[in-house]
Amino acid sequence: QVQLVESGGGLVQAGGSLRLSCAASGSRFFNTMGWYRQAPGKQREYVATITSGGSTKYADSVLGRFTISRDKTTVYLQMNSLKPEDTSVYFCNAPLFGHDYWGQGIQVTVSS
Repeated sequence: QVQLVESGGGLVQAGGSLRLSCAASGSRFFNTMGWYRQAPGKQREYVATITSGGSTKYADSVLGRFTISRDKTTVYLQMNSLKPEDTSVYFCNAPLFGHDYWGQGIQVTVSS
């Protein structure tokens, strides 16, 4: 059974940094892994993805501030220059054999 477990969230002041981790289990291989976020009252939105070959994509809103990286089964999100509008629940995502797997989500709060 595939499970994704996020860690590393918390409260930080604007301009600060946080690093999120997502450990995946239940499979030896994950192709694309990524991060999404959802603020209160808003739809879940795309943040960044990385393939098994290391190709990355970012939402325009985080480009230049966030960096996604990974090893075989863990994906990371280094978040720098955080803004209050980055406040959200962040979710790890890993599609596998046509099914989307999600973590439970982790809160990131950026105070102004």
